Amino acid sequence: MAISKDLLEDLRRRRETARLGGGADKIEARHARGLLAARERLEALFARDTFQEFGLHARHQTRHFGMEKKDLPGDAVVTGIGFVDGRPVAAFSQDFTVAGGSLGRVHAGKICDTMDYAMRGGMPIVGFNDSGGARIQEGVDSLSGYGQVFNRNVLASGVVPQIAVISGSCAGGAAYSPALMDFIIMTRGSGNMFICGPEVIRAATGQVTTMDEIGSAMAHASVSGNIHFIADDDMHAVSIVRDLLSYLPSNNMADPPHDLSAHMTLEDDPQVDALVPDDARMPIDVKKVIERIVDGGRFLEVQGLFAPNIVCCFARVAGIVTGIVANQPAVKAGTLDIDASDKAARFIRFCNVFNIPLVTLVDVPGFLPGVTQERGGIIRHGAKMLFAYGASTVPKITVIMRKAYGGAYLAMCSRDMGADLVYAWPGSEIAVMGAEGAVNILYRRDLKDADNAAERRKELADEYRKEFANPYVSAGKLFVHDVIEPARTRSAIALGLRSLLSKRETRPAKKHGNIPL
Repeated sequence: MAISKDLLEDLRRRRETARLGGGADKIEARHARGLLAARERLEALFARDTFQEFGLHARHQTRHFGMEKKDLPGDAVVTGIGFVDGRPVAAFSQDFTVAGGSLGRVHAGKICDTMDYAMRGGMPIVGFNDSGGARIQEGVDSLSGYGQVFNRNVLASGVVPQIAVISGSCAGGAAYSPALMDFIIMTRGSGNMFICGPEVIRAATGQVTTMDEIGSAMAHASVSGNIHFIADDDMHAVSIVRDLLSYLPSNNMADPPHDLSAHMTLEDDPQVDALVPDDARMPIDVKKVIERIVDGGRFLEVQGLFAPNIVCCFARVAGIVTGIVANQPAVKAGTLDIDASDKAARFIRFCNVFNIPLVTLVDVPGFLPGVTQERGGIIRHGAKMLFAYGASTVPKITVIMRKAYGGAYLAMCSRDMGADLVYAWPGSEIAVMGAEGAVNILYRRDLKDADNAAERRKELADEYRKEFANPYVSAGKLFVHDVIEPARTRSAIALGLRSLLSKRETRPAKKHGNIPL
């Protein structure tokens, strides 16, 4: 029998009421501030007409400290699935127009149901965070809700990619869900994230601070390292999400979206040669090298403002999705420090768990010396890089561009740390330390009172480079597969990646390794 018009009209009315959230006035107020409403963020993310909403009619009536009951449409969150570039993606978007986007029992249940669906279906999860935090009047139910969401974040980790967008406030315990996800994007100006705000800090410690110092996008992108990308506004954030997804597989059982039909250019690129300074002491901008190696010079840098002495990015080389880790000699001479080690290790482990090959570009003089670094735990943090590379089973190609000294040589994925292919440029140096430092240690007494100490020191340094540090020494001992012209770098990497696409590696059975956190 046909559905009556009254029932259809009732359904339409209910849908419209739910879609308005906190009401048209509140949505317009957000527009006036340059912000999108919760539902509009999802509409911008997904292909038109592909969004299927979960829990549209979910409602929770709550009492505010003895006041009248208040109806919360959708319980302040929009959840569901849609398609991005032809692939399904699960998402939730907190609705600040309803009870400030606060999280309660039903709110958390909707998010958890969506994440469960994503794990069963093997699809990425995107979360738009815009919430005042736990719903105080629900008491322990709201805390339980956060615990359930956090647990889902952990269960989904390494199974499907998780991307968080901080579009508004993300305070207190709410910040831990994004922190448990793979990537965080925060909008400049409107987004903030903190455990304790300025007023709480001042009351508890007497310290005077501002939101810009502790919770802003710039603070988290450049100082704390908590976020990976800064967006100018909501639409820019959605654009970053889509760009990021274009490099990622849907789940850990799938291959990344390689384009195997892409033309594999094997011609030499003389412009890479031109990037190498004549003076070995002059820094090279590794981003310019990356531009010459990757398809169309296009790459997506991750945490570009944090620990800029190392560059981590996604790109394609001859159509193969690749994660690139590169020392940046233009910053701190490319040394590895605490923050650079953490940044690289996290990126390496993400690439490994989602089957993304790794290319490592090496120009490193060592770990950064200093009391602050030693007392801050550089040994522990540096060990994270060693662990990350050693535990990775994806294809790994390393190019030693100019120098690779000491433990940093190993930390940048030497052959002993599991690199499948290692190339070196002519003139590169691979050694325990730089020639000048080695001469000072080995011949300190001999040169102490010598009349021609400076001249003799230079001669010994040149001899050290020739006998111990030049790439042919390492190649002769099979630590380097080949010494190549810089102009051949792209073609060597492209051929290597294609040959390693079917790589399989078996490791000893264990629950998981114990990374030095």
